[in-house]
Amino acid sequence: MIPLIDLHRWRGGDRDAVAAETDAALRESGFLLISGHGIDRGLRAEVRAAAKRFFDLPHPAKAPYAAPVGGRGWIPIGKEANAFYGLEADTSRADLKESLTMGRDFHTGDAATDAAWFAPNLWPAEVPELAELCGRYADAVRVLYDELLELCTAALGLPEGWFHARSRRSPHTFNINRYPPLRETGAPLDGQFRVAPHTDWGMLTILDRQAGYGGLQIQTLDGDWVDAPLHEDAYTVNIGDLLARWTGDRWRSTRHRVLPPPADEPGEELVSLIMFMEADVDTEVTPLPAPIGLRQDLPPVRYGEYLAARAKAASVAL
Repeated sequence: MIPLIDLHRWRGGDRDAVAAETDAALRESGFLLISGHGIDRGLRAEVRAAAKRFFDLPHPAKAPYAAPVGGRGWIPIGKEANAFYGLEADTSRADLKESLTMGRDFHTGDAATDAAWFAPNLWPAEVPELAELCGRYADAVRVLYDELLELCTAALGLPEGWFHARSRRSPHTFNINRYPPLRETGAPLDGQFRVAPHTDWGMLTILDRQAGYGGLQIQTLDGDWVDAPLHEDAYTVNIGDLLARWTGDRWRSTRHRVLPPPADEPGEELVSLIMFMEADVDTEVTPLPAPIGLRQDLPPVRYGEYLAARAKAASVAL
């Protein structure tokens, strides 16, 4: 259901086959496992260790870094709700996680765009090494993102560089999510999760995750929930709503969730490194023409406006 795509094959010349496998997977599940990415495992461990030093600080020390969903800084437990009833977030069942969130260090030259999408990151003085480690990691993932965009371009039969040309000035959001143990959160409410069922919003999500009982699940086409496979040293990659919309729903933006802390493993604590990768915020997303796009009835949306509206909906007031 979720294939393992080895980028060594792609780079080695087996491009048509890898592109076809990618297209098939994104039609069926919207997810891929990506190996051969070349991102250092040791760097990922260092980022996790530094983030853990921040998360272990007492609440008063972290409070000055508090930020809303879509902002830069610390999102405390209970301040993001991915569970929705209709169009409104169900704030009574906020996600059982805390996050450090940061963005791309970049300037477009347009003051309004830069203020809205490239605000300065808020680095905790208590963990000074975090800024350098996260910067190196984000740079490495953006290199991978560029390669995945070319893979997506080939999978859709578009001209070389088509997505890349629309993503050169794009923001990204780097979330380090800590999923606390049950002994810290207490028993979850009925329907409460570490991350509630949701779809991602943008282009591609590039996830480095840890194995655990309270782990990632995805929803199949028939509505069942299944555990997402985990392959050693492979990234979990899925598409978001805007890329699905761009393909006229040829590709599937799939609902997924992170299970609540398990009662039989009350000490389980997981940390995920999540990069939400975007296109340029001033891009108009209109379904690609047939035969690539399967639907032409989706109205165009402005990329940045869509993201901002989704972030606002998921926020619990600070």
